[in-house]
Amino acid sequence: MRVVIAEDNVLLREGLVLLLGSAGHEVVAVVGTAPEIVPALLRYRPDVAVLDVRMPPTFRQEGLRAALEARAAVPGMPVLVLSQYVEESYAADLLGAGASGVGYLLKDRVGHVDAFLDALERVAGGGTALDPEVISELLTRRRGTLIDSLTSREREVLKLMAEGHGNATIARTLVITERSVSKHIGNVFAKLRLSPGDSGHRRVLAVLAYLNSPYQKSS
Repeated sequence: MRVVIAEDNVLLREGLVLLLGSAGHEVVAVVGTAPEIVPALLRYRPDVAVLDVRMPPTFRQEGLRAALEARAAVPGMPVLVLSQYVEESYAADLLGAGASGVGYLLKDRVGHVDAFLDALERVAGGGTALDPEVISELLTRRRGTLIDSLTSREREVLKLMAEGHGNATIARTLVITERSVSKHIGNVFAKLRLSPGDSGHRRVLAVLAYLNSPYQKSS
């Protein structure tokens, strides 16, 4: 894969370059400030971009804004955003774009090399990769909604779905059959009043879009 990296922390930036290079990927551009991001993305059109949310000069949401701007110019450009903290609005903004090929991970996850590379490849392939802690925050902050109607097992399945895992992986993780996973997923969609007919990353986006939107229907 061809990758563009936007990260102001020199150690992390160089670590990402070495990590991706050792995994057989090509880092075509590395930038350290916000104004450099969009030009690099539009010039190189990478298979995936790895962007820090907070970049110089203001260290606020420059990386996120650059990602959204680049995806507006090049629809579907895969972007994996890295953040130091769980900030719900960032995940909501990414998913609000309504497109595939998005990821949001805490920087600590980079140290879990295999999981990080798997997430990167999943995003590059048009899927989603959301940090488990982000999903936990989304679920916790949606108390008082239809999420409360889910059983503990359905919550576990929902979290794994939101992380981007398929039925087979969910089954292995929870030590249950794929048939049971399918049943739980059907229950989740039914209780959240979402169509159970979608699949893959689209079902994840549908669930997260629901979680990031105020519930406005009457019960």
